[in-house]
Order: sequence, then structure tokens, then C-alpha cells
Amino acid sequence: MSTLKLDLTNCDRELIHIPGRIQSHGFLIVLDSHYLIRYFSANINSLFKVELKEIAGQPISWLDNFFDGSYQADTLKQSIILGRSQNNTDQTNPFFVSINGKPFYIIISLLADNIFLEFEQATLSLIDDTQRIIARSVTLMLANNSLNKLVENAALQVKNITGYDRVMIYKFAQDGHGEVVAEARNPNLESWLGLHYPASDIPQQARELYKLNPTRLIADVNNATAEILTEDNNLIPLDLTFSQLRAVSPIHIQYLQNMGVASSYSISLLYHGELWGLIACHNYTARFIDFKLREASKLVGYLLSSALTFRQEEENNNAREIFSNNLDLIAKYLQLNTNITDALTGEKITILNIANAESAVLFYENQVIKLGNTPSDDELNELNNWLKKNNGDIIFQTDHLSKAYPPSLSFKNLASGIMHLVLSKELGESIIWFKREQLQNIKWAGNPEKKEVIIDGYKHISPRNSFREWSETVTAKSENWASEEINAALRLRDEILYAVNLKAGAIRLLNEKLRLAYEELNTFSYTISHDLKNPIAAIKGFAQLMLTDKTHNSEALTMLDLIVGRADQMTFMINAILNYTQMEKSMISIQKIIMNDLIKEVVNDYDLEKNIDRLEIIVEGTPDIHGDAVMIAQVFGNLLGNAIKYSTHQKKGLIHIKGEINEKYISYSISDDGIGIPDAQINGIFDLFNRTDNVKEIEGTGVGLAIVKRIVEKHKGQITVKSVLGKGSNFIISFPKQA
Repeated sequence: MSTLKLDLTNCDRELIHIPGRIQSHGFLIVLDSHYLIRYFSANINSLFKVELKEIAGQPISWLDNFFDGSYQADTLKQSIILGRSQNNTDQTNPFFVSINGKPFYIIISLLADNIFLEFEQATLSLIDDTQRIIARSVTLMLANNSLNKLVENAALQVKNITGYDRVMIYKFAQDGHGEVVAEARNPNLESWLGLHYPASDIPQQARELYKLNPTRLIADVNNATAEILTEDNNLIPLDLTFSQLRAVSPIHIQYLQNMGVASSYSISLLYHGELWGLIACHNYTARFIDFKLREASKLVGYLLSSALTFRQEEENNNAREIFSNNLDLIAKYLQLNTNITDALTGEKITILNIANAESAVLFYENQVIKLGNTPSDDELNELNNWLKKNNGDIIFQTDHLSKAYPPSLSFKNLASGIMHLVLSKELGESIIWFKREQLQNIKWAGNPEKKEVIIDGYKHISPRNSFREWSETVTAKSENWASEEINAALRLRDEILYAVNLKAGAIRLLNEKLRLAYEELNTFSYTISHDLKNPIAAIKGFAQLMLTDKTHNSEALTMLDLIVGRADQMTFMINAILNYTQMEKSMISIQKIIMNDLIKEVVNDYDLEKNIDRLEIIVEGTPDIHGDAVMIAQVFGNLLGNAIKYSTHQKKGLIHIKGEINEKYISYSISDDGIGIPDAQINGIFDLFNRTDNVKEIEGTGVGLAIVKRIVEKHKGQITVKSVLGKGSNFIISFPKQA
């Protein structure tokens, strides 16, 4: 047994615009650019009473043999020429002729070099009433401002014009399926209002034809069709896109027969050139309506399309205005606020106000800022990682997140729909807006799942046989994202990038100023080292020379000693300033530091220099750190030196150095029981040249702690101090645990 081949796309792949046949309620002749007959329908001989083999190649004038009256073919040719010159035959259609005493309309259409002449019977009794019917229908249809009333009136007026048993206004959803939003029907028919039809009922190529050719009549689904013939079988298949008589797909015929419909007529409803919906007419017996009535009903479709466009634009403009006003405010926040995050999330109007979303989250500069009730942090991180990997566009939106990202089912009540806006792909910065789940109970016209049938060894999708109401509850879907929301998000991105660029420009300007300032600082440092140190050295030298002269009295010698001491103090301060200014340029040489050895060496140096036997120094715990050994020695040397210096009033002082490790930091505390720091002055203790009031008589420059703070910050650490005046101080340094 052979394996069945699967073709589940036969609806979408069917070449419905070149069926090779026409419906048999009319007749077709196709002329070439020289006005010679090249194609004709096989049923034309029943109209002209000629042999089919005589038709191909005949000029247009040949038609005068069958028209009642003289030179009708020449007048028809002039109408065709006019239509070709304007590339539009609306003004020339229909061309009226009489054939064997019967009235006919010839509908002219053009495609490439082909001129289509379609012959249909005319209903003369209705000609005089057409204008009156249209005028009355339009007046009644537009009598109410309500959108619901508008479509209801449109359905009713099309029913009055066409006489069909049922007329429905059928609106397409974003996913392609349709819903009956209005209907006018005979009293004996059940209502189909509110029923939904799957997208596969009207395949994609049929939708494209509805956009190009706005009306479609199927007069009798049970009538045999007429083949299109030509004398040259090698000619390409005839494109009937603009034909009124184009034969119907067998799949669609079966679909209508399964519904019990004998005749159908549809009118396209367009919104900005796209298919908004259809006016769908059904009759349960065969029904033909002539071209004039079809044009009258088509006018209702045009007017309804215009009204729908106007109403939709009105709604869109209202939403657009709200979003635009909010965006203008955010743009001002971005200009006035130096912090982008605060401008987007910290003001009265936030990113949440540029879409109809319930919540939003901003990923920016390694921060996650949530607005409203969002999924958890872990859920957000996983979703964000998925979006980074799978969303290559600037913006991505969906009303059915779980379809693409199944883990979102766990938070569908908060986020069944998302809009993801990429701010910087390189930095992983973005905004996500969320819409919650909107449960929907959809009434389908029959089970929307198509069945498979076997035809010529292939599995095909077959139209369903039952159209009884079939209910389905749709979960994990949100409201759609409107184009106004998407456009607002894209404009927000532009505003953010503009603000970031402005701030980047300001930062570049500031960096240039800093560069100039550093150059001036280097010049200043050189001036200090060269122009100040030399005169001070000279002053000290002259003072020392004068001290060797024993003829000076004791008062003069005391003053000379004071000059030498002050010169040493100035040299010491100049060296301290140079150390401070050079600190920013100093490169760090990172290595593992054996802290036990470093602290022991610092303590021994002070013991030799100042004889600190009267002080007790306790070292408890010395966990190793990673850093620059010279700089870290300078830190501990400064802090230990201060602890010793400010404990001189103690008969027996205590200095305690203790190291500890926690999850993130390695911390050291250096505490003493010295003179302490006044509360009012503790905040400025690390400022350059800052010395507290209670140490004025103690030697110092006010530079040491500023250098300590600089070194700690260069090591990505932090330093704090706690102190009680008269009881001592405790300096705590924390270094990051990682290398």
C-alpha cells in the first residue's frame, strides 16, 4: 500500500484567479490589443448561434452581426479606447446592448494587453429605481452616529437593494478569523450574529482578490461552469482577477453547499487599502442580480468603508493624542532630569502611560525598575533572556505570549500580551509592557478544525459539514496592541536615544574640561615641586647657616629654629599635595597581599620610629586581599599613624586592628581610644586639608585621610568612620571579595 501524501495547504495554494472557467449566467470574450478575439467562453455559441471554431481571431466589428442596431461594435470600441486611455473603465461600464431583442450589459475590464468583455443580462425594470434606491439607502445607513447602528443599517440597506435572504457584516480579527458583527435576515432564519469563522474559510489569495475586485457574485452554486477556449492552447492561462464571471473554487462551492447556500454575493470593506471585512449576502435559492444593482450595493460598501475609516481614525486620533501628550511630558522630563531612569519611571507620567498596558518594566544600566503588578524577578529575568535571544527586531509585540514562550503560562493573569522595545541590544537595555489575560468565549460557526479527505492520493483539507454553534473559551490571550501603542513606543525610543546622546555629549564636554583640568593640575604640581620647593630649601639652608653663627642671641636662635621647622612643615605639605594629585594617575598593580606580613611591617616601622611601647596594638584576623601592596601599605600606615598620633594623651592606649570576611567583602577595622572626632565635623573627615578643631595643636596636613579614601575607591572599596568625642575612633575599610 502506498504512503499517502499530505497537502494541508490546498486552500492557500489554489490558483483561484486562473480557474480556466466562468460561471454560466454570463458570457466572456477577450480581445487582444489589436481588438481581435483571442479567448471566449464555451457557452458563447448559445448567445451568438455560431460555431465555436469561427470565433477566434475575429475583429471587434464582427460583433455587429449579433447586436441589434447599427455600428454598436464601433461605439463599444470607443468606450474601450477611453477606458484604456484612463486605465480605468468605471466611467464606461456598463455598455448597454440588445442581442436578439434581449437587454445585455457588457462589463469592460482591462488586464495587461487583454480586454475583457463580459456579457450579462440587464434587468431594465429596475434601471429607473437604482438612483432612488441608492439615495434612500445611503440616507438611512448614515442616519446614526453609533458604529453598531452604522453596520446594522448598512446590512439592512444592502438586503433591500439585493433582495438576498441574509446579509451579514463580517469583520476580520488581527489573526485573520472573522466575526459577524451585524446582520439583516428573513424572519424564518436563525441569527448568526456574533458567530466566528476561522481564517481558513477565506484563504489568503482570496483576501488579496477581494482587495483588487471588491464584489463577487455566485449566482447559482449548482450550475455547471463554462470553459474558456482559445485557438492556441499554448497561450498562458487567462488571469480573471478583475472578472465578474470568474468561476468559483470547488472547495468554496462545497463550503456553500454544506451551509445550504445556493447563491452568494460579497462586497469588500477596506481600511487604508487593507481588508477590514466583508458584506456577505446569502440566498437559499439561486439568485442573479445585474451589474447596476451590484454597483448600487457596492456604493454602500464604499460609503461604509469610508465611514468605518472615519470612525476608526477618530478613535485612533484620540488615543494618539493622549499618547502624544504623555510622550511630550516624558521628553521634557528627559531633558530636565540628568537621570534617565528617574525621568522614565519617577515622574507623574511614566512609560506606563504611553500604552494601554497594566504594567511595565525598564531594564536600564543594570537596573530593573517595575511599574504596576508585574511577574516576579526570576520570571522577568528569564523572559528578558528569551527575548534577547529570539527577538531580533527593535520592537516585538504579541497578544498570545504563551504561544511563543510557553513558560509565560505561569503568569498569564499578569502578562498574556507583551510589547518589547529594544533600547540598546549591546547593553541589553529594553522596556517591556504587559497586558493581562482577557478570557474570551468564542461562538464558532461549527468546529473550526478542518477535516482531511483523500483525493488522488493526497490528503486535502475539506470544508466542514456542520455549522452548528460550537463554543470555545480562549485563554492566555490579551487585548491586541494597537498601531498607536506601537508607534508611541517607537517614538519613546527616539526620545530616549536623543536624551542619551545629549547627555553623552555633555559627558564628552565634561571629560574635555576634566582633561584640561588635569593638565593644569600637572602643571600646578610641577610648579609646586620646582618653583616652591627650591625657595623653601634655600630658606631652610640660610636659616641653618645662620644658626652656626654663635653671635646671635637666644631669641634670634629660637626664631631661626622656628624658620627651619616651618620650612620642613611646608616641604612636608607640598609632598602630601603631590602625593594626592598623583594618586589619580597612579596605576594599580593587582596581586595577592599577605595581610599578616603587611600589617606586621607597618606596626614595626612605627615602633622603630616613634617608640610606641606605651601603646598596646592588638591584631586579630588578617584575611588576605587582592590589590596594590604599596598603596594598601600606605592606607594602613596612614590609619595606624593617626591612631598613634591621636592617642598620645593616653597613659596606656589601645589600638585594635581586626579583619573579617562576609559573603561580599573583606573588611578591616582600625580602632583607637584616642581623642575622637566631633559629631559636627565627622562628615568632612575625608576632605582634602580638612582638620577638626580638636587637633589644631597636633602636627598634620589634612591630606592623609583624603589619600586613604582615594586609594580605597581605586580598589572598588569603601571606607567609613564611627567616632565618639573623647573616647576614640573606628575606621572600617571594606574591599570586594573577588579578585
